[in-house]
Amino acid sequence: MAVPDKVVVQRPPRPGCGDYATNVALQLAGPAGRTPYEVAEILARRLEKEPGVAQVEIAGAGFLNITLNARAYGDVVRQVRAQRSGYGRGDGLAGEVLTVAGAPGAVRGWVVAEVVNRLFRATGAHPAPPGAVAELIVVQEMEGDGGAAVHLAAASFGTGLPAVTAAPAAPGAADGRLAVQDPADLAPYPHHHLLYAFGNDATRWALLRPPAEDAPRLGPALLDQRESNPLFRVRYAHARTRALGRNARELGVRVEATAEDGEGAPYHHPAETELLGLIADFPRVVETAARRRAPDRVARHMERLADAFLRFQDECPPLPKGDEKPSAAHAARVRLADATGVAIQPTPLQDGKHQPCRKGHFFVTLADKDHVFFDFQPRHTSLAVWQMFKGFSGYVQADDGTTLQPHEKIVGPTEVRFGR
Repeated sequence: MAVPDKVVVQRPPRPGCGDYATNVALQLAGPAGRTPYEVAEILARRLEKEPGVAQVEIAGAGFLNITLNARAYGDVVRQVRAQRSGYGRGDGLAGEVLTVAGAPGAVRGWVVAEVVNRLFRATGAHPAPPGAVAELIVVQEMEGDGGAAVHLAAASFGTGLPAVTAAPAAPGAADGRLAVQDPADLAPYPHHHLLYAFGNDATRWALLRPPAEDAPRLGPALLDQRESNPLFRVRYAHARTRALGRNARELGVRVEATAEDGEGAPYHHPAETELLGLIADFPRVVETAARRRAPDRVARHMERLADAFLRFQDECPPLPKGDEKPSAAHAARVRLADATGVAIQPTPLQDGKHQPCRKGHFFVTLADKDHVFFDFQPRHTSLAVWQMFKGFSGYVQADDGTTLQPHEKIVGPTEVRFGR
């Protein structure tokens, strides 16, 4: 009987259906001369004997729902934390030579092409040599920006991959393809007004998140720090994973001491297993996104990871509270949080290091009529305060900060005027 070259195993569409699901029994039923359910029974008995598999259930006509055991979950966490920035890379496209390019004048097309090329490299594909013909990426562009020329240099994406220019097709090349050129010959044309308004990360997210056939939406909501903004949830989840690690050390949680205890602190809670399944599924998502030239799949997976992590930290507190003593369960959950942070970490720079967090200070101003104003300043200095309130005058009731010099300190109702 012929065996399929590839078997699709994916996360189930809803909770309660195991950690993974596959329809391989339906594929094998015809060649085997049996019903899908009979084939599923045979496969289920064999799969349950495999290391790391706790249970295999048959659903419907012959779908297999596979549940992993606690040790397998612990192995996922150990693997992610050991590989760090290498997690998600694979060899699914090894041996293939692939490079894509955006259409001349495209804005979003160039961003998508850069990321798809990075996905190719992460899954083992080799870049096309200079002068070869590159596959053309066609995506829905932003309204009003169809004629803008743009090339976001590879450095802005934290990658040293060969870049692709919007050059005319090479002689003899098929229509809809572009020539690959040497990065040294490139002249970058950043899309300045987008990068200035939203920043590099937010701009990239807005252009990559929608499917190719949908137009991206860039507006003030992109920077909203609220739960309804997917980008904010992803950023917040990553920040929380890093903060939990720091707080755990301060509270005396021995994160690494129990890292090899096997079943000492198994992951059983549904919030834990849901998050672990998404982390384990990340390499498959990367390969699928590369094959389909669809980086939006990775962005949406980041959203699911962030949402699952935020549910996990609410339902399975990683840190001890009050007089509670640190336990093996706390250590296991902090390790899981660290693994989550690895999966949704910022883009590496060319030297392999990760982008540093932007540091700054938020100023909170309580004004008359119950108004509260927030402002961000990169530095916590007296000059920053004066620039922030430039053009305003009135009475300051009190200053609770340390930005003003001693002779400038405001105590009690004081009239101040900031120069225009």
